[in-house]
Amino acid sequence: MAAGDTGMYRKERSVPLKSSSSALYNNLSVLPLRDKQLTYFAAVHGSTVSLASASADGLSVSQRQLQAKEGGLAVSTSILTQMYESDGSVMVYWHALDVSDPPPAQAVFARGIAAACERFICVGTSSGLVLVFDIPSKGTNITLSEVLEEHRDSITDIASEVGENPDGAVDLVTADDSGALCAWRSEEEFSLLTKISAFGWSCSSVKLWNGVIAAGYGNGQIRLYEALSGALRATVNAHARWIYALDLAPLTGKLLSGAEDSYVQVWKLSRRADPGDIEIEHCHSECVTDTQLCGARFCDPEGNSFAATGYDLSEIVRYSQV
Repeated sequence: MAAGDTGMYRKERSVPLKSSSSALYNNLSVLPLRDKQLTYFAAVHGSTVSLASASADGLSVSQRQLQAKEGGLAVSTSILTQMYESDGSVMVYWHALDVSDPPPAQAVFARGIAAACERFICVGTSSGLVLVFDIPSKGTNITLSEVLEEHRDSITDIASEVGENPDGAVDLVTADDSGALCAWRSEEEFSLLTKISAFGWSCSSVKLWNGVIAAGYGNGQIRLYEALSGALRATVNAHARWIYALDLAPLTGKLLSGAEDSYVQVWKLSRRADPGDIEIEHCHSECVTDTQLCGARFCDPEGNSFAATGYDLSEIVRYSQV
């Protein structure tokens, strides 16, 4: 496929992991620390989180593994939400999910997390609830401040847009296993602005940028919606199999998608003068041979580099713009 105005990417040195990555949606987190010339990576394997910090050239890598524990006893991560310092050195908060009366034969888990309004952290659950935690500007007195109850199916992903948003604009979107999406405004309390109905496929990953919702589905499609109205603006048959991850570079509007078909695709979103005119352009394609991709993230806010994880793959593959 031809490259667009973002240029081509080339493969860089991979970052090794102590464990492989589980086949979970969006199974990669990336935190770039430019002042330290380091990038933190995290991926889940079973009840363990593998953390790796790597230099820009990938030659210097530090590893750490986090196991869910409380009071010296291992606790299943399916019933626990834990918050750590960015390097994994200190656990600052944990919250046990209410599993007193789970439905028969249904797993209980937390899935999907996003910061909202520079104050809240929202966490999705298998029951369709979204837990809203109030994070103080100082200290660790984190509290559960609100529970959003609009979804009827398990949450799959949560995305937010932090920054200068116009009054009444969407700054949080939640997705579930049925494919339904909810768009929210976060203030002192969260208000539902619109709900986008399911159409027969699970929405595995969702992102929010410049008033646009980008959603990836089990049929390999990426759909773009107007966040405030819920109007469908574009549909792209992006992958041959289930999409597992999306990411957006906030400074450029680049969109990254990774799927079961072993491909990572880079796209470019843009708005025209007409408020309803949203365009998506394909820019780059990479194949990670014989790998079921389960995580894909940009490594910088411009989208000049990205990383990906795959099921049963004990490394993080990295690419940077030529």
